[in-house]
Amino acid sequence: MKVLVIGGGAREHALCRSLSQDPAVTELHCAPGNAGIARLATVHPVDQLDGTAVTALAERLAADLVVVGPEAPLVAGVADPLRAAGIPVFGPSSEAAQLEGSKAFAKDVMAGAGVPTARSYVCTTPEEAAEALDAFGAPYVVKDDGLAAGKGVVVTADRTAALAHAAACDRVVIEEYLDGPEVSLFAITDGTTVLPLQPAQDFKRALDGDAGPNTGGMGAYSPLPWAPAGLVQEVLDTVLQPTVDELRRRGTPFSGLLYAGLALTSRGTRVIEFNARFGDPETQVVLARLRTPLAGVLLAAANATLADLEPLRWSEEAAVTVVVASEGYPAAPRTGDVIEGLAEAEAADGTAWVLHAGTKADEQGRVVSAGGRVLSVTAIGKDLAQARERAYQGVAEIRLAGSQHRTDIALKAAAQ
Repeated sequence: MKVLVIGGGAREHALCRSLSQDPAVTELHCAPGNAGIARLATVHPVDQLDGTAVTALAERLAADLVVVGPEAPLVAGVADPLRAAGIPVFGPSSEAAQLEGSKAFAKDVMAGAGVPTARSYVCTTPEEAAEALDAFGAPYVVKDDGLAAGKGVVVTADRTAALAHAAACDRVVIEEYLDGPEVSLFAITDGTTVLPLQPAQDFKRALDGDAGPNTGGMGAYSPLPWAPAGLVQEVLDTVLQPTVDELRRRGTPFSGLLYAGLALTSRGTRVIEFNARFGDPETQVVLARLRTPLAGVLLAAANATLADLEPLRWSEEAAVTVVVASEGYPAAPRTGDVIEGLAEAEAADGTAWVLHAGTKADEQGRVVSAGGRVLSVTAIGKDLAQARERAYQGVAEIRLAGSQHRTDIALKAAAQ
């Protein structure tokens, strides 16, 4: 099977790593890729938002499967011309991807499907925003209605800051605050059958102790020893399957990866948000534990044959990933710095590895930073404590001027 992955972040590196280990994959390509992905796949320059260019590349490579990684190409409709050309593609249509592209659309779908979520208002003026904030009270939750690369949400007790964020967006969704721990649960679907993966937890804030601004995610771990028994089945029954059924009923079937961000509140499980693709950095730990070969599962979703698959197989091991970010992230990340220690960060026995996010090769062939989140160091172990120790051993080997990382990823969970 010839597989083409679209994207160039740590999520796509994690996907390429799993696909490269699949015996069914005879050729692996990625566009545009990054310096780390280039070690596993043949990389190609492409405008990943240009569906015509992506389709032409897939046709030239005679790809048997195209996996669209990031949300922006999906919302832009890159999957649509691929499907029109008869190329199996893992990723929803532009219409279905609005589940992530528009918070208001997602709320409407959840209402139609009876999915439990936070009460909310859609606001387009400062007056509407002020009224909604006062209706819910602090802490205030203000979400940009459009794509914001994981950084369009402000949760604050400061009403002035909440109003300022609302004013900076064309349209916002203002919600009631949901208490309780957060869980990320992915599901692979072909538009009818829904196949949940293992839950993970990520860390959105930039600094230890969940302080600092929201980011795209500074680390993650799986499994969740504190999660209630039966959580995955509950979410499948009350969130994932009803959402997929509702989208199909509306004539916009969702095929690809449905990501539910959940809060386990005092009043029950509630959906915080949906994403239309694998999450970053949760993908790094979820795929680290998946034992079923990945390519066949993604192809079955693309070909609407998920119901024919055997149950997924999972490792009992734990996985932890720690993000190494550049100086100034998330507000003003510095780029162009040389990265050293990459080989030393990877364990010889395969228990720890580095997944590239914002990297590229410079003219001298050196790996340099090219984004805010630069690397994810991922490790597995017999439990979270061992996986965490191995991940941080890898992080300690990385040398990147001014870099930052959280030191408390999975710390509380590992102590349980």
